[in-house]
Amino acid sequence: MEPPFRFQSGHPPCILSTMRKAPKLTSAERSEIEILHTKGYSARAIAKVLGRSPNTIASELKRNSCGDDRRTNTASRGSYKASRAKQKAYVRRKYATYQGKKIQENNKLRLFIIARLKDHWNPDEIAGYLRNNPALGIYVSKTAIYEWLRSSWGQQYCRYLYSKRYRQKPRKKTMAHKVISARVSIANRPKGAANRSRYGHWEQDAVVSSKRSGSTASLSVLQERKSRYVYALLRPNMKPHEHTAAAIQLTAKAKIVSITYDNGIENRSHQTLHEYGVATFFTDPYSSWQKGGVENANKMLRRYFPKGTDFATISQTDVVDALWRINNKPRKILGYKSSLQVAKEKGLLKDEVS
Repeated sequence: MEPPFRFQSGHPPCILSTMRKAPKLTSAERSEIEILHTKGYSARAIAKVLGRSPNTIASELKRNSCGDDRRTNTASRGSYKASRAKQKAYVRRKYATYQGKKIQENNKLRLFIIARLKDHWNPDEIAGYLRNNPALGIYVSKTAIYEWLRSSWGQQYCRYLYSKRYRQKPRKKTMAHKVISARVSIANRPKGAANRSRYGHWEQDAVVSSKRSGSTASLSVLQERKSRYVYALLRPNMKPHEHTAAAIQLTAKAKIVSITYDNGIENRSHQTLHEYGVATFFTDPYSSWQKGGVENANKMLRRYFPKGTDFATISQTDVVDALWRINNKPRKILGYKSSLQVAKEKGLLKDEVS
């Protein structure tokens, strides 16, 4: 049934319906919904009158009606009352903030969450760790932690979340004409490496110093694909033999079956690793996402060494401290075990890596 009139506010439907994020329903709108719903208008027809999304009206009728039609599981005619709907919506919003209050009033839980946030754990990792450690006697869901962080109590701790996204500036391909010899495509990688079903397959990348600093120092980063274990070593420059040397050092401390690289010039000495029994593979051109594991590791390391860092001013001790924090975080993909725990359990490490 189509309504013969427009909502009394005077706003044409096209204006309201094109808003990026619709505001909450007002008391006047709820009164209009009550009148039209009692007359038998459909949710779509009511939406057209109010200039709202049909989904908004259908949801309002479903969530805030006083009774349902058992045959259709929908709000029965006359069951929607504006005053009652307003009260139900208020109560729902009130108790939606209860979990945040729960954290604020539980001193032990609150201090634990704050400490872990400062260690750069995210809410999912905190909740997963608490679920796996009931002996602590505290638990809260990741949703509740986010609610608390959005509240006035927890907003000051949002700065510990990794929420900022930086646009990557395109790198200059100044030496793209230099071909990497004996390059083997990622398509030829063993199945156990490709699907992460076997341990010992790594990815390697480099994190560079700020161009503004004029420094050539960099950080050579390797991540094991299955355990997500991260290793990094400071390098004085981006010369190929320096980054290959970082991987060679790791062969004495961990199991390395293969390493996947991008097509950067720092990887031109990869054949040296063949002497150590390590196979090497390369992503497709301009497809660094194919080694997303180490790219994510770079992102985590950037929390400790932000963009603009001159790695010539950083010590390996600083790097080891950051790696300890990263490798000891509970990871959802690992059932909330840490990368270090899994690496040790599976015999991936030959020695204490530092």
